[in-house]
Amino acid sequence: MFMDFLRNNTVAAGILTILRVYLGWQWLTAGWGKAFGEFDASGYLNGVLENETVIEYYPTYHAFIENVALPNSGLFSFLVAWGEVLVGLGLILGVLTTAAAFFGIVMNFAFMFAGTISSNPWMVLLTIFILAAGYNAGKFGGDRWIIPYMRSTLFKGKLDRS
Repeated sequence: MFMDFLRNNTVAAGILTILRVYLGWQWLTAGWGKAFGEFDASGYLNGVLENETVIEYYPTYHAFIENVALPNSGLFSFLVAWGEVLVGLGLILGVLTTAAAFFGIVMNFAFMFAGTISSNPWMVLLTIFILAAGYNAGKFGGDRWIIPYMRSTLFKGKLDRS
């Protein structure tokens, strides 16, 4: 019953729009200064490597940071900055909403694995509702036009539910 409300109700779409824009603003403001300023993630990544909790409880993530992320910190700086901006824009505009929410929650979990709590758990909780709602979360946004267009052109005949 709740899932039906979340996925199909117009009132739910309005509530989800408020959540979506709030989350989008959080992502956009977090990424804007990074994307258009001097941002280098190597200091943060070094801090993750020194975090005893990460070493003890997330050894695979620690190895990823040490062997992949830190040696490629320039690429990761770019990906984090522009990832935050694009997730923010996607959520604010309601364009490819579930994809934006998915990539946002992936970044939230990556930050939490790294030992950064801050607003990440709160953002994860709100994002779960957006992901569960699917298309209805972007109903009052660009998805209203983009999703039907994609279904009728890009995925024509491929999404038959028989």
